[in-house]
Amino acid sequence: MPSWLDSTWGIIGFVAWLFLAGLAAGHAVMYKRDPRSSAIWVLLILLLPYAGPWLYWVLGINRLERRVARRLGRRERPFDACELPRTPHPPQEVRRAVGHLEPLLAVADRVTRLPLLPGNAIKPLHNGEQAYPRMMEAIRGAEKTVTLVSYIFDSDEVGFGFADALSEAASRGVRVHLLVDGLGALGHLSRMGRHLLKTRVETAAFFPLRFPFGRLRINLRNHRKLLVVDGRIGFTGGMNISQRHLMSSTRPGRSEDLHFEIAGPVVSELQHAFAEDWALATDKVLEGAEYFPVIGPRGSALCRGISTGPDEDMERVHCILLAAIAAAKSVIYVVTPYFVPTMALISALTLAALRGVRVVVLLPSEVDHRFLRWVADAYLWQLLEHGIEVYRRPPPFVHTKLVIVDGTWVLLGSANLDRRSFRLNFEFNVEAYDTALAQELSAWLETLLPGSGRVTLEEVDSRTTAQRLRDGAFKLLSPHL
Repeated sequence: MPSWLDSTWGIIGFVAWLFLAGLAAGHAVMYKRDPRSSAIWVLLILLLPYAGPWLYWVLGINRLERRVARRLGRRERPFDACELPRTPHPPQEVRRAVGHLEPLLAVADRVTRLPLLPGNAIKPLHNGEQAYPRMMEAIRGAEKTVTLVSYIFDSDEVGFGFADALSEAASRGVRVHLLVDGLGALGHLSRMGRHLLKTRVETAAFFPLRFPFGRLRINLRNHRKLLVVDGRIGFTGGMNISQRHLMSSTRPGRSEDLHFEIAGPVVSELQHAFAEDWALATDKVLEGAEYFPVIGPRGSALCRGISTGPDEDMERVHCILLAAIAAAKSVIYVVTPYFVPTMALISALTLAALRGVRVVVLLPSEVDHRFLRWVADAYLWQLLEHGIEVYRRPPPFVHTKLVIVDGTWVLLGSANLDRRSFRLNFEFNVEAYDTALAQELSAWLETLLPGSGRVTLEEVDSRTTAQRLRDGAFKLLSPHL
């Protein structure tokens, strides 16, 4: 018998570890959807005495937070039955706009909570040089409300510029609400927070990390980027509030990105997502015509907001992507900074290529987290051997998230093509049936391909044994990346 079991406290500790390890391992086996994820967690729980069950408690349980909150009466999800302002649209016109992608429409109708709305206009904004001036102009013109959520709100020139615009709007009597992620803004918001506390801007953190007590909800991150002004003008996409999205900046870590200005009825769905997050973070409900006005048509795009998070029973973006790929007939464009796909997604892309669909995947050549490049390298051979075109864009880092199908359908927003976005993060995307937008973005992407390096199967196969082992080892961890 080990010497440490000779003491009473040693026996008590051992029994406690067995009990906690059994609970954690049982939970992982019952509730983890990916068997590889279950196996990895069970091994960690059993091989790391005491630390294993604690790590699972901190990092492994992701889907219970809002259910527990509802059960305790802290929040009752007031928006599930919310009747958003809607514009009736004849079903035959919807079918005409959707065309051969009707199977995709059927899937999205079933897995989302929000309706497909007509009458929207979407304008692409490239990098901070185009996006930030339009966003600031909208804030300065606000009359009633401003709601802004950002994963990162940096204490730099751009951040303080937005803070001043928000403060000025609040001083005019505009209701201004700012929500930042409790982890993504860590190390940045403290200085910014002191600045904002001197203003009338209502600021809250989403699931901040609380030491030493309180659950470390590291995996429950709000990765959304939403700005809504007066409930009528919306902005969403991949950009945080940071100088790193300015191509003219000299700071290291610049990120090339795409944001979108949206007008029309679907803006109410952007506001809907913010209001839910605000209620979760503050227990305060935003409602009324100043937040949810009736919005008339502004364009011809059919759009729907897709709100996803670890509280949902279904991985909505993942399901919709699979449906879109399955319905494609001619061409699929995928742009993502992080490529950590599920096996279902790889199978869908390869089957589309085997059907004769042209599949183009654009990735960055340099990734801000190097190990994510290694994981992507471990997956690429499965695409390349079936004729899928894979390109790597030279620096600056490509932070754009975009999917285009058949020059008709566009998926834009905050979700990356990785398992963290599918399962763990709170994300917001917009699907748009808009031929003009899809064709404009497709033409823009085609102009990027000649300046990007095309990845070949021979290049991937030429990796050294050490590189393959490294990439494969990180690939094992992909369910948690």
